[in-house]
Amino acid sequence: MQTLIRPSAKIRQNYNEISELCKSTKSPVFLTKNGEGDLVVMDIETFDKRESALELREKLVEIEEKRLAGRPDNNARDVLAELRERHNG
Repeated sequence: MQTLIRPSAKIRQNYNEISELCKSTKSPVFLTKNGEGDLVVMDIETFDKRESALELREKLVEIEEKRLAGRPDNNARDVLAELRERHNG
């Protein structure tokens, strides 16, 4: 993933350019204000995929914590099906 940095004035002056940049690169764009980091923007599809990945990781951590605590395992096929369902929305 590449780091894209633009001044915040750029989004005020040319929203469409920033929007297309987010969509074409599938990367967040970091906006600065007075030379300092201010905001991060990304297209909705990329955001949704990142959120799904985070939810999946959280579930995997939860399962691993239960396993380490000695709790009974869940059926692997059921867990995999649930994870795929959550990831694919």
